[in-house]
Amino acid sequence: MLKNKINWVVICLLLAISCSEKSQRRLPYLGNYDVSYRQHNGKTTTDTIYQRIPSFNFFNEDSVLVSDKTYAGKVWISEFFFASCPSICPIMNTQMKNVAIALAPYQKELQYLSFTIDPTNDTPSRLKQHKNKLGITNPNWAFLSGNEAFTHQLGIKHFLIFAGREEEALGGYAHSGAFTLVDKKGYVRGVYEVVQPDLSVNKKEFQRLINDTQTLFTYEYQFDAQ
Repeated sequence: MLKNKINWVVICLLLAISCSEKSQRRLPYLGNYDVSYRQHNGKTTTDTIYQRIPSFNFFNEDSVLVSDKTYAGKVWISEFFFASCPSICPIMNTQMKNVAIALAPYQKELQYLSFTIDPTNDTPSRLKQHKNKLGITNPNWAFLSGNEAFTHQLGIKHFLIFAGREEEALGGYAHSGAFTLVDKKGYVRGVYEVVQPDLSVNKKEFQRLINDTQTLFTYEYQFDAQ
């Protein structure tokens, strides 16, 4: 009898540890949020409601009109760039390729999104040339062109990176060298300054992106990449 009780205690402790580990492994939610209040049995409970990436429409490099729904059900990793950028963008594109290589076991579950912040010059055909020049053959990597003002606001308010016109900047635009991780429900779960303003690559941020993506799949989607 005593042995059975001890076994149950051990099992309960293991379950508690497992649940605690899973809780600690969950990634945070980032961005703006609202707080809702509910009354139940005389007690007030609160819920934190984080914003999701809003609906959008862009043309991809094949001149096909796509939307957020086109990529629904996948985890997104995004960047904001422009093809004629003479400084940070080529490094970002290269690092995104490296991210895709590192996360190859998850390829079917991932969608890479490269939003141009200079759609006037970066037409779909121009983006197609750019993608081919980079040697990108990943079918789950889209280069997107749309309304400039909307794209900039989408980056700033929702993907949590900076993007905008700046006449003094090289190429006439300024933006961060960050990648954004978005989960399957459209919530931002991480922002990673992989490419620094001095054009150096932050290896710790790169690895943090890889680790967080793996954590998301393993502990929240129970996806086995083996």
